[in-house]
This record gives sequence, C-alpha cells and structure tokens, in this order.
Amino acid sequence: MAAPVHVVGVRHHSPACARLVRETIAAHRPAHVLVEGPADFSGRIGELLLGHTPPVAIFSYVRGAGGTRLSWAPFCDYSPEWIALTDGHAAGAEVRFIDLPGWRATDTENVYADAERRYAEASERLCRAFSVDNVDVLWDHLVEAHPHEDVTGGLAERLTTYFDLVRGEADAGSEDTAREEYMARWIAAAAARDEGPVVAVVGGFHRPALLARLATACAGPDWPEVPDVPEDTDVGSYLVPYSNRRLDAFTGYASGMPSPGYYQRLWESGQKDAATGLVADVVTRLRKRRQPVSTADLISAKALGDGLAAMRGHPYPARTDVLDGLVSALVSDALDQPLPWTARGPLAAGAHPVVVEMVAALTGDRTGRLHQDTPAPPLVGAVAQELTALGLDGDRDVRLDLTDGTDLRRSRVLHRLRVLGIPGVARKSGPSAGRDATASERWQLTDSDRREAALIEAAALGGTLPDAASATLAAMAEARDEVGALAGLLYDAALCGLADLAGDLTTRVAAGVRSARELGPLGAALRVALGLWRHDRLLGTAGSPLLGTVVTTATTRALWLAEGVRGGAAPAEPARLRALAAVRDAIRDGGAALDLDKEPAVGVGGRLFANQDAPPDLRGAGLGLCWALGEPVAAAAAVPRSPSVLGDWLAGLFAVAREEVLDDDGLTSVLDALVSALSAHDFLVALPALRQAFEFFPPAERERFATALVARRGGAGSGRGLLRVRTDPVLVAGGAAIEEAIDEMLTRAGLADL
Repeated sequence: MAAPVHVVGVRHHSPACARLVRETIAAHRPAHVLVEGPADFSGRIGELLLGHTPPVAIFSYVRGAGGTRLSWAPFCDYSPEWIALTDGHAAGAEVRFIDLPGWRATDTENVYADAERRYAEASERLCRAFSVDNVDVLWDHLVEAHPHEDVTGGLAERLTTYFDLVRGEADAGSEDTAREEYMARWIAAAAARDEGPVVAVVGGFHRPALLARLATACAGPDWPEVPDVPEDTDVGSYLVPYSNRRLDAFTGYASGMPSPGYYQRLWESGQKDAATGLVADVVTRLRKRRQPVSTADLISAKALGDGLAAMRGHPYPARTDVLDGLVSALVSDALDQPLPWTARGPLAAGAHPVVVEMVAALTGDRTGRLHQDTPAPPLVGAVAQELTALGLDGDRDVRLDLTDGTDLRRSRVLHRLRVLGIPGVARKSGPSAGRDATASERWQLTDSDRREAALIEAAALGGTLPDAASATLAAMAEARDEVGALAGLLYDAALCGLADLAGDLTTRVAAGVRSARELGPLGAALRVALGLWRHDRLLGTAGSPLLGTVVTTATTRALWLAEGVRGGAAPAEPARLRALAAVRDAIRDGGAALDLDKEPAVGVGGRLFANQDAPPDLRGAGLGLCWALGEPVAAAAAVPRSPSVLGDWLAGLFAVAREEVLDDDGLTSVLDALVSALSAHDFLVALPALRQAFEFFPPAERERFATALVARRGGAGSGRGLLRVRTDPVLVAGGAAIEEAIDEMLTRAGLADL
C-alpha cells in the first residue's frame, strides 16, 4: 500500500505559492517533503537550516576540460521551496531535494529558471484574454492580488488549471524530460515506503508530467542514486549570500518573480500594506534625491491606484495598479520608452528618473547573511587571513611603495582580488601600461556585504587566490583575439605576479602582433610590451627577450600599417595616434638594445607628412614623429590654414611631439595668430577638433600653454583662468557665429549703421 502523494506545483519566489505550501504541510503533516533542488545537496540540508537571513542560494560549479560552469538555486523568505524546507523540517518530516545535481546544469545559470520561454504561446493568449501586458502582470491578476485567506478558497484549483493549460501546449526539452523522470522516481520511492503522506514541491511546469508518470510508476522503496561525478571533473556546492538585486528580473535575473522588495512586503504584510509600503518607499527615494513629491501628488497617486484596482477586479491595489497610479501622478512629461513593468528583462538605459527610482523601490536593498557556522571553501578563509596578515582588512586607504617587498606582495594580492571582481577593492592610482614608471599605488578598501558571496563563487575558478585569478584571466584571453585586449590582460597578469600566465599571454600577444591589421590595437599592445620590457623590474618582466621581440615586431608593423592608411579629410582617431606615440617611445627607449633604428621611422614620418591622401591627423603625426626623433622641422610653417583640417592635424602633432611643441615659442605664436584670425563661423567649425587636440596635453601642460598665450598678449601671471571657463565654449562660439551672420545680413541690407 502506497502513502498518499500531494504534488504542489508552484511558481518560484511566489508568496501565494509559498502560503499554499505552508497550508499543505500543516494540513497533511507529511512524513516526507520532497523539493525541486539539487539532489547532491540533500545530505547537507542541515546547512540550509542553520538560521540564515535570506536571500541565500546554493551555488554549484563543475570544472573540467571543457571549462567551468556555474549555477545557483536561490531562496528568499517567500520562496515556496524555502517554506517547504523550513516548515517540513519543523513538522518532523524527512526533507530531501529530488532534482538532478547542480553540476548537471547545461543551458542555464539558475536552477529555478522558469519554463516560460517554452510555453510563451499559451501565456500570450492568456495575456490577451485578460488584457494584461505580460506574464508577470497576468500572474499578479490571477494569483498574488487575492487575499491570504484565499489559499484554501480556490488558489490550488486556479494553479492547477493554469499549469495544466500552459504545459499542455508546450513540448518539454530533453533536459526537462530527464529531470522529470528523475524527480518522479524520488516521489514514487517515498510513497512506496508507506511511512506517511508525501508532499512534493516542484515548478508548476513539471507538475502535470510528474502526475502522469506517478500514475503508472511501480517503484520500490529504495531511494534513487545520485549520479556520479564524471572523472577528471571538479565539482562543488556551497551556500552563498544572495541579494534582492540578483533576484530581480529588472536587473537581469532569468527566473521567478520581479520586484522582490515588493513581494517581501506582500509576504510579510498582505496586499493592502504592501501597496502602502511601496508608495512610501518610492516617495522616500524620490525625496532623498530632491525630486519634489507633494501631498497632493500622493493623494492623486492613491486615488488612481485604488481606481485601477477596482477597474481590474482586485480587492486591493496590486503591484502594477500602484505603479501605474504613481506614474500618472508623478510624471508629467512624455515618456521616451514603455514602462519597464509592461515587459520582462533589465531596465533599459535612458528611463525616466522617477521610473528608475520606482523600480529601485520595487527591488529593495535586502542582502542575505549566512550563519557563522556555514561551511565555506578554503579560499574564503585563506583570503581573510592573508588580508589580515598584510594589514588590508577593514575600511582603509592604502598607499603602497612597490620597491618594498611587503608592499609589492600587498599589491599583488589586491590586484588578484581586482581581477576577480571582489567588491570593496578599488585601485585609485598606480603604474599603467606604457612608459609610466611610478613605483607607488593607492587603493581604497571598503567592507562589502557582497564580498563573501563573490569569494565563494571565485572558489569555483581555483582553490587559491593566484589560481583563481589566473583562471579568470585565461578565460578572458580565450574569449578575446584582439591583440590590444590580450596585451591588457598580459599587463594584469604581470601586476598579479602570475609569471606562468604572463609567459603564455606574451606568446599570444607576439603572435597577434605579427598578424595585426588595425593600427589602434597594435599600438595598445606595443605600449604594454614596451612598458613591461623597459622598466618593470618590480613585476619581473624587465628585459624579457620575448617582450623585446614583441616591441621590435610591433614597431615595424605599426609603421607599415600607418603608411598604408588613406582617408582624405577623415577626423582624428586617438587610438592610431597613440600607436605612433608608442612607436616614438619604442625607438627612444629601445634604441640599440632592440636594434631599432630611427631612420625607417623618420622616413615613414616624412612620407606621411607629405602625403595629401593621408588623413590630417596622420600627416601631423608624421611631422611630429620626425620632430620627436630629433629631425629638424619647420613646424610653424607647416601648420595648415583650413579650419576643417587644423584641429585634426594638430591632434596628430600634439600626440607624438607634445614636449617639442611646448618648447617652440614660434609655433605657439603662429597658432595664436591663426586662430585669432578665424571668423566666428570658421572657429565654430574648427573648435571640436581643436578641443580634442589639446586633450593630449595633461592639465599642467595645458596651463603652461595658456600662460604662454597670456604672456604673448602682454599679460602677466598664470593662464589658469583661461582653462576655467564656466560656459561651454561651443555655445559661446555658436553665439558668436550667429551674431556674425546677423551683422553680415544687416550690412548687405544697408542697415549696419542704424
């Protein structure tokens, strides 16, 4: 004789479904509570019952020859699965997970990813029938908008009808079929043990298929086996703190319900108080950001929300009733995009500020906390101990001298955490790729409630901090084939002190340099390779023969690529100008050590300068390259007079020969006279490119240039005031051009003297 089985189909993270699970367990006092979740974690359910503050998640990983896959099974206070675990345990039931292990996940990061994408057609038809925008609004209308006491008054029947309808028209994939077959075996085994009622809590999409399988099941009382982990595969599962933000569909979460902050209120206080609390949260956020919200606005929003609820048949305002009422009351201007709750997915860029705050209020700022006795991977404790030993724990501003051995170790630890994206670790200044030879760094460290979760998840990449950082950089390198990006990863590997990975990346950068077709990325690689070869003794890369080969090859290829560029009056491209500046540095710094002769570079520079088919920025850069490498040039006489070309040409000159320009008073005088003679219209044409050109000067050098202009006009003191214009120069130039055009019109009409 088999025990009675009650299969409860739920929507993940639904407060109404959580109430239904609670009532079902209370009514039947089951001997077994079986929950959709990773079966390999069943022996560790005690960890889930330690007394955490949700949201929390079971984080699983599998690392093998094919890479690393990650998955999460999140729980919040109102998750039906969480209620099944906690209430089932409190009722004395044996609680088990019955789904395939987390390491079996293939096409989803979230174990509780709803199957809505597979029954979209039925859901869309229901949305049309009920005149609602999407499945979330439909769910609120059918389920969440009804009072708590409705749990025993029709909710179960409505859910059964809903899930039967959507599953009846959807084809389950092979992954779902395998999962359902496995879960059915667990349920049948529990029933065959005949120890008391069985309650199984599963996603509603799976319920009809499970009931069909159970109707013909002939299982014995033995529990199904948990699949063995494949050989040469490393798997693991740990609890991690989760957050409302990670749960929210508006921030990209692929399953369950949106707006977790609102549904937390709904779970705790019911529909009426949840609506009131949502309004209060929105108003509080808006007023903190100095957005005016008057009492009249609130009265209007409440009246509109109540009216919409009555019109839509809700006993109390539901989520979208409140939101629509708030938008109508608080947003008076036209909206450029649909309201985010009319669709699923992340909040689009450019949303109205009031709408952004409303979505944030819906999300809430809740972050889970794990009980202090929760097991964690060794990496978490090792990092905490290392940070404490190095004086890097807590909130602090850290300044490091990289010539000091201990500080260099501190730097490498912090860079590894940075590469892993661990919250609360921010680098403010320090060495950068290129000729920057600074030996100091500054970091800002802050405690973060997201750090623990990030470190637990980083443990999937490696058992130690160097291993995890190395795996992260290696994975990023596999996803990128652009030589400039690879060079950036090489520099990160050097900063992290990952010598083996740096060697592999250097080889890949060398191959990329030989085949590079774009001047900008090639220049980025050259800057990194030169900086590491030239002066990074602290990082252990100075004088590397392989890096020296990269520098030589990249220099030669950059010159070849630059000479082949054509484009007429094309605008300046900073990336290719930085590439030629890197060529200048390679020849200056490499010199005889790398067998880099300046003559080929001077020859290319001269031909670029003389080639009228080359873009203006490369013509200016060609002249600058000759000048910077010691060739005598008449820069002042070479400046073009056309306002449409002037700024781009100067950008090339300034990018490659900045120091020489600052030391040439004659060029400053020519530029001052030339710009002063421009008409207002021509100045307006030239201004954007001129501004871009002067961006190649650091602030101190721009001030030096401005001081020279003040002196030329007979003034005294610093030119700093010229750099502190409060009004946008483009606006001023535009106004001057309009005035000039009006004067010309008046002159032609003979009205200039009136």
